[in-house]
Amino acid sequence: MVLQLVRDIRKFLPKVGTRKLHQMLKNDFRTLGYKIGRDKLFSILRDNSLLLERKRSFQRTTYSNHWYMVFPNLISNFFVFKPNQVLVSDLTYIRTKVGFVYLSLITDLYSRKILGYCLSRDLTATGCIRSLQMALKQIDNPEGMIHHSDRGIQYCCDDYMKVLDTNKIRVSMTEESHCYENAVAERVNGILKDEFLLNSENRMF
Repeated sequence: MVLQLVRDIRKFLPKVGTRKLHQMLKNDFRTLGYKIGRDKLFSILRDNSLLLERKRSFQRTTYSNHWYMVFPNLISNFFVFKPNQVLVSDLTYIRTKVGFVYLSLITDLYSRKILGYCLSRDLTATGCIRSLQMALKQIDNPEGMIHHSDRGIQYCCDDYMKVLDTNKIRVSMTEESHCYENAVAERVNGILKDEFLLNSENRMF
């Protein structure tokens, strides 16, 4: 019964991991009278060869060796308690049959809601700016908000900074090579690519 429940979910989300499966199924386990914790579910899936193996590939999207101004990290000790306090940005690649395309995302740090997105065929700042503009249309008063990103040239260039400055948004960036300082944005990318198969070459854009 447990294996069937897992397979039913993976028909629609074939790359969903065990921890998330446990959260999704715990009410079903309770209804069935099963006492299955996370470790037990790992054991069941391992015994039936249903644990996922993550295959990692790398395509560089961040070029931080540039002449533009960079900014300190403002959110390392910042307490976020409501939406529209901090926007986190990231740019990731997506592999398709016709080559790489690049997805720019703007995510609200508190709600984890994607407010802006843009798919581009190149790594210029245009897609990132369009993503930011989409997000700002959903925010009544962005003044005083924090925009957090890596130090990529797309986020440091004059055109991108002009949008932030016009809306009186504070700028925050990761320290050099410290990708974990933008973990939420990168986690959103990982979910889209790994669990929803956004990185599958079988998809066409």
